[in-house]
Amino acid sequence: MAGLPRDRTTLETPVVNPPDGPLIVQSDKTLLLEVDHPMASECRQSIAPFAELERSPEHVHTYRLTPLGLWNARAAGHDAEQVVDALVRFSRYAVPHALLVDVADTMDRYGRLKLELDPVHGLVLRTTDRAVLEEVVRSKKVSPMLGARLDPETVIAHPSERGRLKQALLKVGWPAEDLAGYVDGEAHDIQMKQDGWELRDYQKLAVKGFWHGGSGVVVLPCGAGKTIVGAAAMAQAGATTLILVTNTVSGRQWKNELLKRTTLTEEEIGEYSGERKEIRPVTIATYQVMTTRRKGEYVHLELFGARDWGLVVYDEVHLLPAPVFRMTADLQSRRRLGLTATLVREDGREGDVFSLIGPKRYDAPWKDIEAQGWIAPADCTEVRVTMTDAERLTYATAEPEDKYKIASTAFTKIAVIKKLVERHDDQVLVIGAYLDQLDELGVALDMPVIQGSTKNAERERLFDLFRRKQIPGLVVSKVANFSIDLPEATVAIQVSGTFGSRQEEAQRLGRILRPKEDGRTAHFYSVICRDTLDQEYAAHRQRFLAEQGYAYTIVDADDVLSGG
Repeated sequence: MAGLPRDRTTLETPVVNPPDGPLIVQSDKTLLLEVDHPMASECRQSIAPFAELERSPEHVHTYRLTPLGLWNARAAGHDAEQVVDALVRFSRYAVPHALLVDVADTMDRYGRLKLELDPVHGLVLRTTDRAVLEEVVRSKKVSPMLGARLDPETVIAHPSERGRLKQALLKVGWPAEDLAGYVDGEAHDIQMKQDGWELRDYQKLAVKGFWHGGSGVVVLPCGAGKTIVGAAAMAQAGATTLILVTNTVSGRQWKNELLKRTTLTEEEIGEYSGERKEIRPVTIATYQVMTTRRKGEYVHLELFGARDWGLVVYDEVHLLPAPVFRMTADLQSRRRLGLTATLVREDGREGDVFSLIGPKRYDAPWKDIEAQGWIAPADCTEVRVTMTDAERLTYATAEPEDKYKIASTAFTKIAVIKKLVERHDDQVLVIGAYLDQLDELGVALDMPVIQGSTKNAERERLFDLFRRKQIPGLVVSKVANFSIDLPEATVAIQVSGTFGSRQEEAQRLGRILRPKEDGRTAHFYSVICRDTLDQEYAAHRQRFLAEQGYAYTIVDADDVLSGG
């Protein structure tokens, strides 16, 4: 590590500057950020690449340093010196010396083991630290994937176990840097069109970061052009490409964007979904069809081997289903690009994304992209509704597993939602999770409802009417959380969600972040019932957006109803 001695015990804590910084760094690896401090925004941007936000109440936000967060930062090009500098520069008090040593030690673990291709023996695991190799070859989880010892620093690895070996090494605390390279796959010429537009600077950096690493994840805000990053990576690869997406509508939006931005033709792009089974040089498949089971077998996973793919693109990689993870473990010789707005996974499998898709290669803070004018500024408001006495009694006497739905779907919310819709003469999305609630809202607001059972053709028709402003709004279920391009949407009203899902909150805000022609601010409302699980989960949901610099204004529903 540049600037850090190998003997971490000699690491000295620099002088604290400024003396009244916004950050308190604690020995248990928690970081407390004073939100109202004048340097809070600068500090947040500095620590975001390596620290994860845990809690975000009004005045003090709590972050935590984790090995995976530090390793992702290391893989993305941040070294321990930068991390230490950020902690010391913004800390109000002297940073615990042991914590600085631990940060340096943890980041130094990444890359001491390397997977490489040996011209004689094929895939090998090499180390720069013999003791580390001695440790892992004795691990019961790791040793079955290794072969003969070639020398004190090198051991043969089974090529078929490349992905699972990286998973196992991560779990024992020694993440391997994969330098074994990639097959080119079947060549297929793909060029970016140059007709009056070009890649934005951050998109170029994202493609460069991915290609330099060979595989990994690009993290960009919704509306910042992740599809174009994918297209540019495809052009760089110049090879057949498999693209995995969340649903059929999303897949068709990918196809339209590829036809618009690249030299690919209709005949070169296939759709592999519940409706069609086309395998072409560029094939777009849905996660749903890939995980379809018949008689206990995943019948479509063979698509991964249907062609000699040169690139596999995983859209919304934070949603990757377990069966696709398992198949991806066998695809480690293929270049793999994950695209997402957030690396947060509610199932805790961020480590599998790191191991099997690759580490984070590029991450652009939402507020940075907003400052450049590429996504719309957004005003976030939490509207707290007081339930009626009857609703409160129903909630109080309900079984624990029913409480969240009762609070989320309280009838009292409807009047508030109607008032919010009336407040804005804009294209509105009303987003929820419970179908009976959405049907009620569709009637109350006189808006079409799109849910999981809505046929793809009808979804596309309604989305098209919305884009052309022939209908003022839509009531949508979770199907609109991901990869739906609705640039005209300016207002989103969230009425219920998937418990405390941070990724869902980020995706829902993302529906309205496409920049507006007149520079208008987008408005994101979360309507919740106070003193219930609805309020508790809302606080958890907001964590990721708080990490990105979005602050929620809390207002009372009575003020909304009275026109305030």
